[in-house]
Amino acid sequence: MTKQFKNRKIRDLVSTLNVIDDIFFHKMVEDIEVCQEILRIILEDGEIEVIENQPQDSLKNLQGKSVVLDARCRDSQGRYYNVEVQKSDSDDYQRRVRYNGSLLTSATTEVGADYVDVPDVTIIFISQFDLFKEGKTVYHVKRCLEETGTFVDNGFHEIYVNSKINDGSDTAELMRFFKNSTGYHEKFPRLSNRVRLFKTTEEGMTYMCSAVEDYISKVKEETKRQARREGLREGRREGRREGRQEGRQEGRQEGRLEGIRESRCESVRRLMANHVARTEKEACGMLSVDYDDFLKWESEQYNKER
Repeated sequence: MTKQFKNRKIRDLVSTLNVIDDIFFHKMVEDIEVCQEILRIILEDGEIEVIENQPQDSLKNLQGKSVVLDARCRDSQGRYYNVEVQKSDSDDYQRRVRYNGSLLTSATTEVGADYVDVPDVTIIFISQFDLFKEGKTVYHVKRCLEETGTFVDNGFHEIYVNSKINDGSDTAELMRFFKNSTGYHEKFPRLSNRVRLFKTTEEGMTYMCSAVEDYISKVKEETKRQARREGLREGRREGRREGRQEGRQEGRQEGRLEGIRESRCESVRRLMANHVARTEKEACGMLSVDYDDFLKWESEQYNKER
C-alpha cells in the first residue's frame, strides 16, 4: 500500500466517522463547551457549567486494573461526570458502569474527607443498542428501599442513553446526530461545528487523520505485546505437557506463532468494532494481516463455539 493510497483511504474513513465512534468522540469532548452542551441536553439542565474536562482519562485501582474513561467532567458545583460511548453489545455494561463509578469516586475524593464530602458522580452510558430493551431513549437507574419503594440518594447516579429508540425528545435528536454526524444543527451548535471542523476543513481533517494513524499504531503495538504474552503462556503449557526439552522448545515456538496470529486477528475485530475500518479486508490491510488467514481463523473460532 503506497503512502498516497494509504492517506486517501484514511481521509475517506475520517469522512464517515460519527460522534458515537470512540476515536471521533474523543476529539469532540476535548472541547469543554461540547461537553457542557451534551450534559445539558441529556440531564435536561441548562444551568450546568462544566469547568474541567478530560478525554480518555486513565484510572487504576489498588490491584492495578485500569480503565480509560471516554470523558470525565467536573461542574461548578463540584459534581463529576463520566460519559461513555459504546457501539457493540458484547459485555456486561451495568457492571462496567458500576466499576467506572467506583474508580471515579475514589479518584475524586480527598484523602481524609468525611463521607458527606464524597462528591456526587454521574455515569452516562451512551450506546447504539437499547440495553434494557424497554423501548426508551433514556433510562435513569435509582436506588430505592425495596420494602417501601422510597427513593434514597447516595450521590451516585446511572443514566443509560441509546440511539436506537426515538421518543421525539431533544436527547433522542442528539442521539440521531451522534449516529449520523453531518451538517450544522441549531440545537447542538458547539458539537455540530466541531464535527464540521474535523470532517470538512483541511486543518481538522489533517489532525483527525493523524489521530487515526496513531490509533492504528497503538493497536499494532498492543498486538505485538499481546502476542508475546500469549506465546509465552502457551509455550510454557505445551512445554510442561511434553516434559522434555524438545517439547518445551517446540511448544514455545508453536504457542508464540499461534499467539501472534490470534492477537492480530483480534485486533482486526477491534478496528471493525471501533469503526476505524469499514471492512474486514481494509482492517487486515491496516494491520498487515493476511486476509485469507484471518478468514480461516474466523472459521476456526466459529467451529470452536458451535
